[in-house]
Amino acid sequence: MAELHELSAVALRDELRQGKVSAAEAAAHFLQRIEQKNPLLGAFITVTVDQAMEHARSADSRRSRTPAGELPLLHGMPLAFKDLTDVEGVPTTHGSAALDHKPALSDAPLVALLRKAGAISLGKTQVPEFGLTAYSENRIAPPSRNPHGPSRSSGGSSGGSAAAVAAGLLPFAPGSDGGGSVRIPAAACGLVGLKPGRGLVPAGESLGDPARLVVAGPIARTSADAALMMDALVPGSSPALSTPAARSLPASTRAAPGGVARGEGAYLEALEQDPPRLRIGVTLDSPWSSTFPFSPEQEALDALQAGIGLLEHAGHALGEASMRYDNRYPDAFTTAWTAAVGTARISPHREALLAPLTRTFRRRAQQRSPAKLAESLAFLRQFQHDTVAQFAQWDLMLMPALAQTPRPVGWFTGLHGGERWPAAHWPGDADGDYRKQCEYAPWSSMINVCGLPAITLPVHWTGGTPGLGLPMGIQLVGPAGSEALLLQVANQLGY
Repeated sequence: MAELHELSAVALRDELRQGKVSAAEAAAHFLQRIEQKNPLLGAFITVTVDQAMEHARSADSRRSRTPAGELPLLHGMPLAFKDLTDVEGVPTTHGSAALDHKPALSDAPLVALLRKAGAISLGKTQVPEFGLTAYSENRIAPPSRNPHGPSRSSGGSSGGSAAAVAAGLLPFAPGSDGGGSVRIPAAACGLVGLKPGRGLVPAGESLGDPARLVVAGPIARTSADAALMMDALVPGSSPALSTPAARSLPASTRAAPGGVARGEGAYLEALEQDPPRLRIGVTLDSPWSSTFPFSPEQEALDALQAGIGLLEHAGHALGEASMRYDNRYPDAFTTAWTAAVGTARISPHREALLAPLTRTFRRRAQQRSPAKLAESLAFLRQFQHDTVAQFAQWDLMLMPALAQTPRPVGWFTGLHGGERWPAAHWPGDADGDYRKQCEYAPWSSMINVCGLPAITLPVHWTGGTPGLGLPMGIQLVGPAGSEALLLQVANQLGY
């Protein structure tokens, strides 16, 4: 019989709802996994053993007096939240040594939503400071490491969550994505990562977001597990499938006129059918190329070719898509992305505790005029309009998930091996750090600016065999409302 951490999230959900496994048993099992594996991986900053077991026992008590058909969707399911998201009674560190780590007074909307769905939080996962970077390393806890190669990063900013799911410390996890923060770590850790479109689910972040970049989405081992979490994140909704080809699907997989709900489980139910034949545009173009010229590594190109082969074998029509991007994008995005850190409440005498990249971008944000931010936001709105119009020539867009293999821990900052050096000794090349990140993940932030759904799939491994070597993935981008379609394609390809 498979151990609990070997079950898919859907299978574990079924065991819990049927009473074959209690919520307390599931919580205890995963907490034991965390105790065993986390010292090497650094996936968790805080583990809330007592709170988790109390909530699990309460879930079991409710189950004893509730018919199985009336249990919440995620009854007893263990998960964890990024340490950017408030969980009542648990400190939110934001990955920063410059903040007081006081227990949160209430749950963030994302936490409240998943608690209502029956989930049990086991703790808070590792993040970069204020979620700013594509790697999950900070000054308050050991770096988050990649389960497929512990010398490598698990990505960011949902790096701790991705490491936990890939290592079987959690069945799945919610992440938040403002510039790739679900898709980058999912790709680095060999997982399925879905960034929903703008406004579909709450972000769960407590810092400002003037460009409306951030959205919460699932990090999971399979498309079915991701669909299960989507059903909890968008309760009672009917998934929309908005490409022309998708509109030909049976009505059971599309939103009814006016958005009439079909009831619980719509995303998971959508996987019972294959998607229609789609026209998919393939591109390597990136809006970062003008500022940071880059060449994708061969492993990234191999992943793209693997994705092309899988999609063609499934019957889809693929063609080269040439995209044109305004070269003002990097400056405008960086201005919007870093605006919130400029207004974060940090005592002046503690600013020296910030990481060099955070401190640099905070200073620059504070020196910018409100007019500069407004100009950048206006540009990004036009960029969204222009890019969505180009993408609309195809049903989906395809590109590599990452331009490079998962980077070594400490590679971005110069802290080789991820040592926890004293603050005064941290390397200070913030611009070099940022450039490396943009070259590592050059196809992610523009999707947030456009507010579109996107999914990453682990189609290639550097060792040539799944589970051996390091994972490399593809990213599929769809039009507004195509989350279910992206999940269907992922499921069709065997993920």
